[in-house]
Amino acid sequence: MKMLNIFKAIGHFIDKKIILPITKFFVAISNKLKGNGGSIEKILSKKSGLIIVSLIIALGVFFIADSKTTSLIETSAEVLYDQPITATYNEEAYVVEGLPKTVDITLIGRKSDVYLAKQLPTNDITVDLTGLKPGVHKVNLKYKKALSSVEYKLDPSVATIVIYEKVSVEKEVNYEVINKDKIDSKLMVEDVTLSTDKVFVKGNEAKLNEVASVKALIDLKNLVDPAVGEQELKDVKLVAYDNKGKKVDVEVVPSKINATVKITSPQKEVPIRVIPKNYKNIVFGKSISNITTDITKVTVYGSSDKLEKITYIPVYVDVSELKEDKKYSITIKKPTGVRAISENTVNVSVALGDETTKEINDVYLEYENLGDGLTVQAVDQNNTKVTVSVKGVQSVLSGLDPTTIKAYVDLKGLGVGEHEIPVEVSGSDLRIKYSSKTTKVTLRITEKK
Repeated sequence: MKMLNIFKAIGHFIDKKIILPITKFFVAISNKLKGNGGSIEKILSKKSGLIIVSLIIALGVFFIADSKTTSLIETSAEVLYDQPITATYNEEAYVVEGLPKTVDITLIGRKSDVYLAKQLPTNDITVDLTGLKPGVHKVNLKYKKALSSVEYKLDPSVATIVIYEKVSVEKEVNYEVINKDKIDSKLMVEDVTLSTDKVFVKGNEAKLNEVASVKALIDLKNLVDPAVGEQELKDVKLVAYDNKGKKVDVEVVPSKINATVKITSPQKEVPIRVIPKNYKNIVFGKSISNITTDITKVTVYGSSDKLEKITYIPVYVDVSELKEDKKYSITIKKPTGVRAISENTVNVSVALGDETTKEINDVYLEYENLGDGLTVQAVDQNNTKVTVSVKGVQSVLSGLDPTTIKAYVDLKGLGVGEHEIPVEVSGSDLRIKYSSKTTKVTLRITEKK
């Protein structure tokens, strides 16, 4: 079989390098001389003309053959890169480190021989480690020559290896979901059930000590038509990691397992709440009389625990220096933990009206962010409640519920002693401007008894 391949390669070389070029040459001459057939016949009909033509053709063939022959007998070298190495040893009992995975082979010899050597099926580089005991060893890499006329050089030709006894430990398997963006953003993986929760990790003892976890990589791009429900993934790859999240080169048995992926689509419908920004910088004498939107609710998608905390979606509108009614197109930003939202934009219409002022008396102060083990009290009775000034259009102020107004002081970071603290006011109706007639109060903080 090997000799048959050699003859086939030689025949292919002669056909490609000698016969095909000569044939193309004569076909080209024939095509060019078709129009001068009479003149050619006259030349070939004479004995002297026929001799000259034959001599020219013979010389041409000689020079072509001579150049090819010279080329074929010239010494050349070619490199076969990244040729795999096959090692023979007891893989169940030992671990081998330091053995390169591939080597480069340099072929040196006549061009024709090198060409044939490249065409012939080659054997992997081999190294026989049978009989070697645990420890450090220098081994020679061997290559079975395809042609004895070609010289072979391996790089590297020698490897220093370390042989360890293979040990194994049992490890618990966790999972990690990857390529989450490969499925619809409205979907999410709620749970994964693995076909086994324990595997064996094999290797030398030092490597095994590095293994902190074994994970099944749940690759969502391998799901077929992902939708709500359960879907099985077969041959899920297992990877061992150290405590820094780097892969550890050990053998995991089994190397692959099956997993059942449960896909859900948690969702919640919540209202949109428009919040004016820089409201105090609106043109003097004007307030917001009405805020309307083309959509009032959106559906948000995400994990159930995140959705539970979402009561509305804020949409911020900058009304700084607003002088007249205006329409805005606002991009709705997804809150943290939300994977998808049913609408991406909302159109907001803000209407203005003439501003009036009203005062709300006896709004009690609330205390926020008081440190643990502390208590607070006003220095005098006048610092327990304030008068709140509210500004807005008459129709809005007439419907204002005073209980929706909150006056408070922020005690964050304050310790024992007397402190003069700014008063802040907020309210549920965002069309109203709130402020306290009393800008600061003095409070005394003491330790609880």
